[in-house]
This record gives sequence, structure tokens and C-alpha cells, in this order.
Amino acid sequence: MSQQILSITQINEYIRTMMDGDRLLCGVAVRGEISNYKVYPSGHHYFTLKDDSAALKCVMFRGNAMKLRFRPDNGMQVVAMGKISVYPRDGAYQLYCSGLILDGVGDLYAAFEQLKTKLAAEGLFDPAHKKPIPQFPKTIGIVTSSAGAAVHDMLRILNKRFPLTRVRLLPVRVQGAEAPEEIAAAIGYANHHKLADLLIVGRGGGSIEDLWAFNDERVAYAIYRSEIPIISAVGHEPDVTISDFVADLRAATPSNAAELAVPDQDGLRQILDSMSSSMATALERQLKALQQRLKMLSESPALQSPQGYLDQRSKSVELLRNRLTAAQSTVLNQHNQRYLTLAAKLDALSPLKVLTRGYAMVQDTGGEVIRSVKQTTTGSGIEITLRDGTVSATVTQIKESAL
Repeated sequence: MSQQILSITQINEYIRTMMDGDRLLCGVAVRGEISNYKVYPSGHHYFTLKDDSAALKCVMFRGNAMKLRFRPDNGMQVVAMGKISVYPRDGAYQLYCSGLILDGVGDLYAAFEQLKTKLAAEGLFDPAHKKPIPQFPKTIGIVTSSAGAAVHDMLRILNKRFPLTRVRLLPVRVQGAEAPEEIAAAIGYANHHKLADLLIVGRGGGSIEDLWAFNDERVAYAIYRSEIPIISAVGHEPDVTISDFVADLRAATPSNAAELAVPDQDGLRQILDSMSSSMATALERQLKALQQRLKMLSESPALQSPQGYLDQRSKSVELLRNRLTAAQSTVLNQHNQRYLTLAAKLDALSPLKVLTRGYAMVQDTGGEVIRSVKQTTTGSGIEITLRDGTVSATVTQIKESAL
């Protein structure tokens, strides 16, 4: 009896038919933690569900994904409903997910939230502690894996945008148990030896487990203590780690970190060309203004006929002098007239004027004018001032009149 020979396609189709006919696998609900969650431009969602000892690949097509009431993310504990079947092209079975509900959070996600709360309370995320990123760094240190694609992307972008900047690579492991200690040590080493004006710390994308080194508090404290400004560049744009919160600036990706670290030389050239053009225009405008002024001065009467200009100015001075003299005379006359008027009024009010009419002024020996008989006593001396002199007398009798 000859053995039947099947193609790979036949085998995969046979297995799929068997699985599609299994009642348990056609309506299954699976509990697990989301990992390596990705949304493709097509709108389909791909992720892995895992527990302590196994993992299951899952796909949720766009139509079902649009019905979700929350945004799935790595570390979430969920219950996924759907059917288990084989994808014939790859020969791999997966869960075709038709629904997804939250079922708490995974251990890593819970640890992330706990550490985030702790470090926030300690002030590691405080914006006041963040240092400004230098505009034109002379040296940039990159703390990442030397074998990853991320470092090559950063080197290419840095060289293209601003080749004047020197780059120093501090190679470290970016995942695994040893990674946090190596990353923290590299940051401390760069600060101790002042190796750079700016540090980029990060790695390319991956699952939450792959990125976990950047959720380690040793790395967080190293970034916080760094005197060198740090740009955090971990994973893809949706990925958020503790390092992103502590760093002075967060980049969406390592490539974006390189763009944020240095200016674009093409843009700088455009700015310099624009400034040069503006300066040339301003200088030309200034020269034209000076030329016009020079022309105006050269045509002025002072330069055309200096003697005539001096004669004209002399006449102006003479005219001003005459006007000043006339004004001075007028003012003096006014003041003299006012003086005479005031002198006449003062003379009319003078006590001496009254004495010429037969009146006298009586004073005590101290010079105080006596206006009442009560100001003197019998036997006291008095001075009587008349029109032509003074008489000294002694009071012998006082008579008060009845007023």
C-alpha cells in the first residue's frame, strides 16, 4: 500500500478544517496579558496574549477593533473572545479575536504604575528640574545597544543634519536583567568624565518586556542625577516608559531624538542666507540714505558759498541781538514802573509819614510799641518818637479813658 503524499497547503488546510470544526475552538474565551500590541495602517490589531508559561498570537480585524470601548495596551489583563484557527500561509495557529474586555492589569503594568506614582511623589518628574537642551551641542553621547538598528538610524540622521557635532557611543545592553545597571552606569560614567554636552538614552521598539530596562528605578535615578541634559528615546511613539517622564526631553523614537538633538544644517543655511540678504538690503538702504544726505549737504549754502552763508548768519545774529535788547529794555521798564508803584504804596503806609502830620509813636525801653496804657506803669521809662527826633520820658500818671 503506497503512502499518500500531501502538499504543505493540503496539510495546513486539513488542520484548519479540523480546528474550524471543533466546537470548543470555535467559540473560546481566553484570559491573558497583552504584549507586543501593534496597530497596522490597515486598521487590523495584532498582539500576543500570555500567561506565566505560554503565549498565544492574536489578531483582531478592523471591523471588530472599531467596536472596542477602550484602547488596548501592553500589560493589560484582558479576556479575548473568538476562535482558534490556522493561518494556512504560515502554518501557525492564532486566535481570531472578535471581542476584548478588560480583566484587571498585568504584573508589569501594575509595577509600572506603582513606580511611576512613587517617583512622581519624590519629584523626579518635576518640570522645574528639567535642564534645557543645548542648541548647538559640540558632543553627543548615545547610550544604547551598538548592535541595534536604532543607533545606526541616529548616527545617520545626526551626520546628515549637523555633521559638526561629535558623537560618542556608550554601548550597553538594553534588555535583560543586566541592562538597567549598565544603562545607569553609562550615564554616570558620561557625567563623571564630562564626555558630552547632551546624552540620548534609549533603544528601538519592542514589547513591554523588551523595554522594561527603561522602567527600572536605577535608570530613573541616574537620569535624574545627570548634570548633562538627557533626551529619552525609547521604542515607538505609543511606547511610554519611566525614563520618558524623568528625562529632560522625550522623543517619540530614536530617530526623532536625533532630530531634536541637533539643528538642521539646511535650515541653518537658509536662515543664514536670509540674514545675509537682510543685512545686505539694510546696508544698501543705509548707504543710499547717506548718499542722499551727502548730496543735500554738498548742495547746502554753507558749502556752495561759505562767505554768503556767514553773512546771512551774521544778519540773523544781529537781528536776534536787536530783538533781545528791545525785549530786555521792555522788561526793565516794566520792572522799574512796578518798583515805583510799590515804593509809593510803601511810603504811604510808612509810620514816619504819619508822624509828619503831628502824631507820635510811643515805645517802652525795650523798643516795643505801646498801644495801651495797660502796657506801662507809673515811673517806667518810655521813648516818644516825633517827626524830627525822640524824647525820653518817665510816666508820672496814668489815666484810662472809658471806651
